[in-house]
Amino acid sequence: MLNIVLTRIDDRLIHGQVVTAWAKITKANRIIVVDDEVAMDEFMVKILKMAAPRSFKIGIHTIADASEILKGEDTGERVIVLVKTPKTIEALIENNVEIKELNLGGMGAIQGRKQFYRNISISDDERESFKLLERQGIHVYVQIVPDASAMDIGKLL
Repeated sequence: MLNIVLTRIDDRLIHGQVVTAWAKITKANRIIVVDDEVAMDEFMVKILKMAAPRSFKIGIHTIADASEILKGEDTGERVIVLVKTPKTIEALIENNVEIKELNLGGMGAIQGRKQFYRNISISDDERESFKLLERQGIHVYVQIVPDASAMDIGKLL
């Protein structure tokens, strides 16, 4: 299994906060974005790769491909896994990817979602998904930036 140093839900995926603050604190050198739609969109793949420093190895994969990559042999890299929704995390777990902790950093307000915490909005289905992940023993916490205190999601559900 690759050395995952941060698994984060952030619908912006790769952006300044991830590549500066989170990458620095985790000492990451590889980012794996897991999103079926984005992985199939050549334009978005180019944009996301341009948003990351050249010193990072960047991969943008479907759930199926990412599952196999993440289960690969530890190469000494420090990996940040970025996804848009908790359903993607559920799918990775169903594909036997081991995830112990999940950072909820940002999910924007769209139709069907209600404000959950500050800039985070979730739907009823996503709320149930977070509950399921917690029941599976995954520590799910809200921490928008590394300097903020982590808050267990159970207190908010």
